[in-house]
Amino acid sequence: MCRNIKPLFNFEPPASKNEMHEAALQFVRKISGFNRPSQANEPAFYDAVEEIEKSVRKLLTSLDTKAPPRDREVVAAKARERARERYGTT
Repeated sequence: MCRNIKPLFNFEPPASKNEMHEAALQFVRKISGFNRPSQANEPAFYDAVEEIEKSVRKLLTSLDTKAPPRDREVVAAKARERARERYGTT
């Protein structure tokens, strides 16, 4: 599950709220072991997602780097190339 969490820092354009939410959701899914919580656990599950999302937003706005922003398309192309080499996919 956590393979779906992508780095969000130092990209142009910056990470969107949706990207932060998706990363928080994947993190809570991994930690809880639930892909989808039961009705009894839904409030705690989604509260945790919201809190993690807030923490992610705070972290990303607090970080600083001298490196130039990365291009999402270039990073994605490199990842596809690594996967093709590793798994022999096209």
